[in-house]
Amino acid sequence: MPPHTPDTPTPEGSSPQAPQAPQAEASAPGAPEAGVPLPGTPEEAPTPGTPERETPAPGATAAEVPGARTAGTRVPEPREAGSPALETAAPGNPASGTPVAGNPGPGPREGKAPVIEASVPGPPMAEDPVAGPREGEAPVAGTPVAPVPGGPAGGGASVRTPSRLHLVLSAGALAVALTTGALATGAARQATPAPASLPVTSPRLLSGDDLAASIRGLQAHLRAQPRDAEAWSTLALAYVEQARTEGDPSRYPQADKALDRALELRPHHDPALAGRAALAAARHDFRGALKYADEALSRNPYNERALCSRIDALVELGRYEEASKAADLADSRRPGVPVFTRYAYVRELRGDTATAREVLTRALGTAATRGDVAYVATALGQLAWNQGQYRTALRHYARALAADDTYLPALEGRARTQAARGDRAAAITGMERVVARAPLPQPLVELGELYEERGGKGDTARARDQYALVHAWVSLARANGVDADLDTALAAADHGERGAALKAARAEWKRRHTVHTADALAWALHVNGRDEEALPYARRATATGYRSASFRYHRGMIERAAGRPDRARASLTAALGLNPGFAPLGARAARAALASLGGTE
Repeated sequence: MPPHTPDTPTPEGSSPQAPQAPQAEASAPGAPEAGVPLPGTPEEAPTPGTPERETPAPGATAAEVPGARTAGTRVPEPREAGSPALETAAPGNPASGTPVAGNPGPGPREGKAPVIEASVPGPPMAEDPVAGPREGEAPVAGTPVAPVPGGPAGGGASVRTPSRLHLVLSAGALAVALTTGALATGAARQATPAPASLPVTSPRLLSGDDLAASIRGLQAHLRAQPRDAEAWSTLALAYVEQARTEGDPSRYPQADKALDRALELRPHHDPALAGRAALAAARHDFRGALKYADEALSRNPYNERALCSRIDALVELGRYEEASKAADLADSRRPGVPVFTRYAYVRELRGDTATAREVLTRALGTAATRGDVAYVATALGQLAWNQGQYRTALRHYARALAADDTYLPALEGRARTQAARGDRAAAITGMERVVARAPLPQPLVELGELYEERGGKGDTARARDQYALVHAWVSLARANGVDADLDTALAAADHGERGAALKAARAEWKRRHTVHTADALAWALHVNGRDEEALPYARRATATGYRSASFRYHRGMIERAAGRPDRARASLTAALGLNPGFAPLGARAARAALASLGGTE
């Protein structure tokens, strides 16, 4: 998951609306998705990965950034066609605007802005989207997969479904965690507050120190001026942001109703359509996100949020070539941190980590707010961690936390890196801090695995609690219109009901063909003993060149179970060579499997 997400998510740009462009200059809509053949790529032996050399701390100039470039790969220069423009357009130009840090888009690279005054999850809003914080605990609803405490996949342990009482208690615990985490940490700082002269409806209000205060200001304004469509659109986006940063999907129905109001007042209003795209993406409805983004761009080709949501949707649908073209288009119209980070991720998915690193490094030099610095530095940290460059990753996370010491993605990334370096105590403390504020699936699973790896008194029960909270989050997400099948498949495959994991993975594959869904389906098939069927999906997950140790590990374990020891040895060696601490339990299992095959790291 991203953590997803990546739940990864995307610094949604929220700069002031650009001037309306002529209608004739509509953005090129995405081509209809081509039929994707069933995976069946030839069996190729993976090349063992070698961690790239360490990079300098952020702040180096582009010329100082090292990194071997893949043959035939050209690192983009500012304003060069097909690459992000790393200078800001002059004020008044339709492509201008101050980028505002937000979330990095759904998926495993998902990042989150700081948590601000999380409210207790409650039932969807019945009527008034202007209403303040809700009361009451979230109901357990939907048909969630039931992650059940147990050993790693393949361990042969029996599984059982938690009782209804257990689920109710888990949902209550999730509500308490969301609330008490916010009370303990207080309001987080994200970026420099917007000038007081800005109108209350300006999306730049969302970049202020206190998102909750901005929401309260918008609510008060709308009580006095209920026909302000722009304010309704901005309020909806604020609810989406709160839902993602707080791990509270019950905000999404409020966003829905606010967007309904905006479109009632101004049909085809591009900010509201872009809000629809952002909401659809947050709920993992990526086809809907693409549809609304294209509709918004047909009204205003310079709408930054729509341009970014369009990239996100194409990436999450597995349409990577189109996503690359969409990033080029977005850069030509609205250059800034939101576009640069998306451009880098598209390149990383194709295995071009050198270009991704250089783009992010230069983007960090353009960051104008603490929120932007925290977001881009964290993205650099994640990129370094993926390549096993732990010292570099920690330097980037330190830079992010120097800008905002409450920034959750940086805290999560630092804890993950500390675990990879063997500092388990610091990693557990850090991850506990993260899940206390935002109990989302990926950190919950990682904390549970850290407890399992430690194996102290009470750690088995502690791990079980984390996996139960994943189940509670899935229930809450589904009750509020979020497709959580990818999160479900990955968590349940290792720590839950294997049949349910496969069902969820198949459902997700029907919706989108990405490297992440291919990996999830391959692993779900494997834990259900269907390794020959899993192999083509495992190969597909690694076919784009995306440098993921987890993907290589999954492929190696599947190859081993399918009776292909040579290929399994190469895949497992590649996983551990790339990122030897990629997961608390997975890295340990990879070493044991490699030893059984007579291989060494």
